[in-house]
Amino acid sequence: MNRKMIKNKSGFTLIELLVVIAIIGLLATVSVVAFSNAQKKARDTRRMSDLRQINKIVELYYDENGQYPEPSRGWNTWSSHCPSYGDDEYILGVIPDYIAKLPIDPRYDTGGYGYLYRSNGTDYIALAHQTMENICGGDPSNTCNPLPIQAMDRPSYTQPTIAVYSPGARTW
Repeated sequence: MNRKMIKNKSGFTLIELLVVIAIIGLLATVSVVAFSNAQKKARDTRRMSDLRQINKIVELYYDENGQYPEPSRGWNTWSSHCPSYGDDEYILGVIPDYIAKLPIDPRYDTGGYGYLYRSNGTDYIALAHQTMENICGGDPSNTCNPLPIQAMDRPSYTQPTIAVYSPGARTW
């Protein structure tokens, strides 16, 4: 009788269990890759938003003061929050009247990577320096990129850098 009970028990074979585990592993891998791509796109969107915010801040400053704000390291020098270029207040005179805290890159803030700002008083440029993660072909102006990225291309530069700038700083 014990033999009949054992034969009548239902269960999964080792093969069935391995197939299910393999499918779960595949689904987990696909999910992680999709999530990683979504995170990269979200960070790039934030970078574009941060640069537009910097653009509004310096233009408002210009309207009220007749010149663009000075970079923290002096006129005609690159300033940034990243260690190679400066400190927290990389655009002088805008905190707290125009913004409570200047934006920093959501992922990269080491070496020379991050947001950079340069001005001579009559022109300015603010850029996300080599931090864009979803640049098609390594060039923001490439037509395979979304239009908002193409619109923020820095034409005088070949690295994956997007920027906002006054007309006179277009070629910096």
